[in-house]
Amino acid sequence: MSLGLFGKKLGMTQIFNPEGTIFPVTLLRATSCQISQIKTVQSDGYNAVQIAYYKDKSHKLTKSKLGHLKKAGIESYRHLHEFKVEDVSKYKLGQQITLDSFQVGQKIKVIGNSIGKGFTGNQKRHNFSRGPMTHGSKNHRLPGSIGAGSTPGRVYPGKKMSGQLGGKKVTIKNSEILFINVEENILVLKGSVPGKKNSTLKIQPY
Repeated sequence: MSLGLFGKKLGMTQIFNPEGTIFPVTLLRATSCQISQIKTVQSDGYNAVQIAYYKDKSHKLTKSKLGHLKKAGIESYRHLHEFKVEDVSKYKLGQQITLDSFQVGQKIKVIGNSIGKGFTGNQKRHNFSRGPMTHGSKNHRLPGSIGAGSTPGRVYPGKKMSGQLGGKKVTIKNSEILFINVEENILVLKGSVPGKKNSTLKIQPY
């Protein structure tokens, strides 16, 4: 793995390239990220860099987290996350992680939680077909039979039925960077990414 950062989804729009082709794009704003801990093989058994992100002075932190951040000379970060790296010598405690490590045309991986759809039926959740709508049919969106009778006398595990849809961890690979604004910490990606507006996303290069 390589070192990445975290950002917030601003929304989607569309842009034109010089040839006139239109592209749907997603705008992300990189949040303030700093290195809060460096782990090595000698001290922890593996090489990794811990990132503190989502600066929020109004959020009350525990004494253990405050002490942990104080060692790195940083404060008021709500979340911590680790990135495994091969070489930790080029990183130092308190170092600011910015968009300088990314470049236009680079392929990255975006990870986040998809939009929750709540409790949904078979048609929406599994793309099932509906029942007939005419000739006295009373079965329009019902699930129908879910198994045989006395044999086996139960529902097989993994049966596709209604239930919770969305709200799960989703990874988008090979998302292309089309534009970077380092001053405003804006990242423009080609296509869509998981999550709704203002949701937190992990951005990681390959």
